[in-house]
Amino acid sequence: MTRTAHLPAPAPGADHGTTDDPGTAGDRRTGGFRRALRVLAILACLPYVSLKVAWVAGSEIGIPAGSVLLEHRQLLIVANSVTVAADALVVVLALLLTRPWGQRVPAWLLALPMWAATGLLAPIMTGYPTQLAVALFTGDEQAAAPAEPFLDSWVFAVVYGGFILQGLSLGTLFVLYARDRWGRLVRGRLGELSARTAGRGVRATALAAAVLALVPLTLHTMWLSGATEGLSPRQIAERDVDFTVLEAQWIAFLVVAVATTLLLVLRRPATLRTRTVVALAWIGSGTAGCWGAYMSLVALMPDTDPAKRLTGLAQLTYAGEMITGFLLAACLAAVLRRRSAEA
Repeated sequence: MTRTAHLPAPAPGADHGTTDDPGTAGDRRTGGFRRALRVLAILACLPYVSLKVAWVAGSEIGIPAGSVLLEHRQLLIVANSVTVAADALVVVLALLLTRPWGQRVPAWLLALPMWAATGLLAPIMTGYPTQLAVALFTGDEQAAAPAEPFLDSWVFAVVYGGFILQGLSLGTLFVLYARDRWGRLVRGRLGELSARTAGRGVRATALAAAVLALVPLTLHTMWLSGATEGLSPRQIAERDVDFTVLEAQWIAFLVVAVATTLLLVLRRPATLRTRTVVALAWIGSGTAGCWGAYMSLVALMPDTDPAKRLTGLAQLTYAGEMITGFLLAACLAAVLRRRSAEA
């Protein structure tokens, strides 16, 4: 994920099955598995947090000479302090998903940070390995490294490796938790959902999001095919295989988000499993909404180099992704809330 190398710490994001002292042999095995995942999630935070703390303390480990990070020391300290606090919330989520008290947490208080964590981690979990695979296949060792001094290459491996482990462990824990607490809401197939599950307002919102998504989809497709409209001079100069991988990925996540949410609210095709559609809509909307929001924030940060400034068209793209993701997430939340009320 070298085009978004200054990544934020992914924000983290009833009944039974997540206690640490289950009664049956099967529950004990499940409890042990969850405890192991909890430990893995916490340990996976250490590389990222350790590097950030070192940078805040003034260390330049992993930062090569000439890196832009060394030009904005105060901004580096503030940003790293915020991201350390954000990544520390992973520990809270890991405990919440595996301790008995976590079953009593209000649904929205867990769902919101988990949705954000899913959206921020999913592209890293798919994009970085893909970039490495492309580099291995093409024999280009620089395919997964920045074009100019930013961070040493080993930093990307350590940090993104930790993020991937966080995503795998937290994701698995959340699936187990959601199955125990809310599994009844996503059982069956789309055709079994009642007509009241997605009212007229929800369907209209999903359709509006689909129309809005055409803007970022069109621009990402143009950039993927070689067009330069809307790209900064820096982005144009650094177009490479990594750029292509990322553009293809943003298109895929956005298409999945829109398509699966529309399928859910329209309840078609009737034979599709509800849980599969909900899971894909969750991941897709989180990715579009959270990465669109992050890139919109990046665009607001001052940069003295005109070649690096994001253009108005690029800002429109990221804003469109953000709004689309939030609208689709609202549709998903409305469907699940009505399913809960019916149950």
